[in-house]
Amino acid sequence: MSQDLVSNRRATHDYEILETFETGIVLQGTEIKSIRNNGATLQEAYVKVLKGEVWLVGCNIAPYRFGNIHNHEEKRDRKLLLHKREINRLKVATQEKGLTIIPLAFYLKQGRVKVRIGLAKGKKTIDKRADIKERDEKRRMQQVLKQHRSDI
Repeated sequence: MSQDLVSNRRATHDYEILETFETGIVLQGTEIKSIRNNGATLQEAYVKVLKGEVWLVGCNIAPYRFGNIHNHEEKRDRKLLLHKREINRLKVATQEKGLTIIPLAFYLKQGRVKVRIGLAKGKKTIDKRADIKERDEKRRMQQVLKQHRSDI
């Protein structure tokens, strides 16, 4: 998998990711240059299905520094490119199962920007606490092992 240009780190904290999809994105003019310069954020973004099309809403792509009067709009809805059967699957999951679609990352694949989106279920506070506790336990174990190795 390619290295992420921009990632949504809060996504795994707030949601349990059930399934991921790779999508293309329709960009205008200087948006690609801005994304390559890490000028995009996915923190407040989400994905919605409207009239058989998938849209990325709330994604902020900063204007390109060296752009001219034809620079792009910062917060506009951007169309995502998926196969019809994937769109139908996402639509059914959001309507019937009450799941959410969130963007996880922007990355390059063969010179084109791709968006990794995830079908997600919101975590409750108890789940978040359990994840934090588990992460702390792993960290403590690693420290103990590291200390034990240096003593030998």
